[in-house]
Amino acid sequence: MAVAMGADAIGFVFAPSRRQVTIETVRAILREVPDEIATIGVFRDDSAQRIVDVVDRTGLSGVQLHGRESPGEAVWIRARVPFVVQAFVAGDPRLARVDDYGVDAVLLDAPSPGAGQAFDWALVGDLPARHRVVLAGGLSPDNVGRAIEVVGPWGVDVSSGVERGPGRKDVRLVRRFVEEARLAGSDVGVTTPDAADAADAASGP
Repeated sequence: MAVAMGADAIGFVFAPSRRQVTIETVRAILREVPDEIATIGVFRDDSAQRIVDVVDRTGLSGVQLHGRESPGEAVWIRARVPFVVQAFVAGDPRLARVDDYGVDAVLLDAPSPGAGQAFDWALVGDLPARHRVVLAGGLSPDNVGRAIEVVGPWGVDVSSGVERGPGRKDVRLVRRFVEEARLAGSDVGVTTPDAADAADAASGP
């Protein structure tokens, strides 16, 4: 459904959550997903080896590290996974060492990830000028356009903002979110990610 509504990437939550999925479920879904769509596994404070094992077993094109991973762990994972996103809470002091993580993109989230709460977008600062930034935290069809205008991110991430109930996505909200994001991106000159980097990396040399 998300792909049909125009999403460039879809996430699969392996971290403890009401949205958590199994390896078997992800493998079944990926058989139906076009190759050009980025498929990202979301992990939080999991072992680096298990993260790589899950990618190998499922065929995911990348991962999002949403815990307290160290730069060394991120670098080790990136050497074995085609595309890696490191998530930080906005204002996290670890952002001072963001270059040490060696990841492909940086996700900025609200203090309570997954809770549908936005944060002060001014905290993003000039990070989008130096790194690919994926903006998350409290985004919805009603505010994603404004968020893109203010921040100018490389991508946007949404979950609860397009749900009709806990863990249940609403097709109308997903469609509106994608439409609003694309419209705002074209207005401010943001190039649509279209998942090319993750998809190309996953296909190998």
